[in-house]
Amino acid sequence: MSRNSNLLPLLFSLVLTCSLLGVGAVLVLRLLGYQNPLEQVTGGLSTSPAEKTPERSGANFSDVSNVPSGTFQYGGSTTWAPIRRDVDPLIQAAWPNFRLRYTDPVTGTPGSGSGIRMLLNNQIAFAQSSRPLNNQERQQAQSQGIKLVELPVAIDGLAIAVNPTLKIPGLTVQQVVDIYTGKLRNWSQVGGPNLTITPFSRRLEDGGTVEFFVQEVLGGQQLSTNVVMVRDTTDALRRLGTTVGGIYYASAPEIVGQCSVRPLPLGRQPNQYVPPYQEPYVDSSQCPQRRNTLNYQGFQDGTYPVTRRLFVIAKDDNSLDAQAGRAYAALLLTDQGQAIIEKVGYVRLR
Repeated sequence: MSRNSNLLPLLFSLVLTCSLLGVGAVLVLRLLGYQNPLEQVTGGLSTSPAEKTPERSGANFSDVSNVPSGTFQYGGSTTWAPIRRDVDPLIQAAWPNFRLRYTDPVTGTPGSGSGIRMLLNNQIAFAQSSRPLNNQERQQAQSQGIKLVELPVAIDGLAIAVNPTLKIPGLTVQQVVDIYTGKLRNWSQVGGPNLTITPFSRRLEDGGTVEFFVQEVLGGQQLSTNVVMVRDTTDALRRLGTTVGGIYYASAPEIVGQCSVRPLPLGRQPNQYVPPYQEPYVDSSQCPQRRNTLNYQGFQDGTYPVTRRLFVIAKDDNSLDAQAGRAYAALLLTDQGQAIIEKVGYVRLR
């Protein structure tokens, strides 16, 4: 027998031993809680290439470093209004030389899209957005030689509102899609009364919430011709309160605590509905003495089916504007900032 033939059993034994050791090592690592980063998931909230993972930036606003001095204009999402209303005065108190000025667009309505356009046109230092950057915005930034970064600071959910007298336990996300694309036009088709469905919506160009709804919920399908366009959420809620067959979608904090409408549980599957509010439900007859509050747990763990992140969109360079955008996001990611975000009705990111 040749010398090579004698080596074959030895080589086979060596390969088999190494393989077993490798499998054993993987099993031990998994038992210790290790997970391959490629296998990790984001809890139902999508990420994009320009999005940076948020980190805790201190306990209080005063703990944040690299906060620039000067007056910085910013603009964007109407969903952000409660946050900037409560946060900005406290930031000013902690950093009096970091002066913030919210700026409306010269033409059109304020919203995520208009804020990002203003940022790309060098009209503002940073933008607030209720959605990630879209492909068109990325391409425009690239063509202008501008690098943008998305800095997530909070979690929001989209809530569906109906007239409080409408008797229906909930809807699936697919049923919402079918209502807004015109496939379902009577509440009897989803277990409700024999009543025409009147879907309300803001116009697509009016803000990030509508863009998010059309792109992420409807999958890019167009709104049906029977959808009634409204000026803003205030207008929609007023009309919904007098339209028994009406339905409307908006940021959950804008809907859940309202007395004139009913926030509707949503499910990925029939009869697996998750409410956007904390149970038990507070009937409108008990409002405003008592109000429904957000289902923070459902938004955070992804059991509620329609959630999204709120972003600070900043330039990713060494400019003073970029420094201002990063500082603003860092302030919101402090314990103090996250507590205010929760207080005004959104969900902590951390």
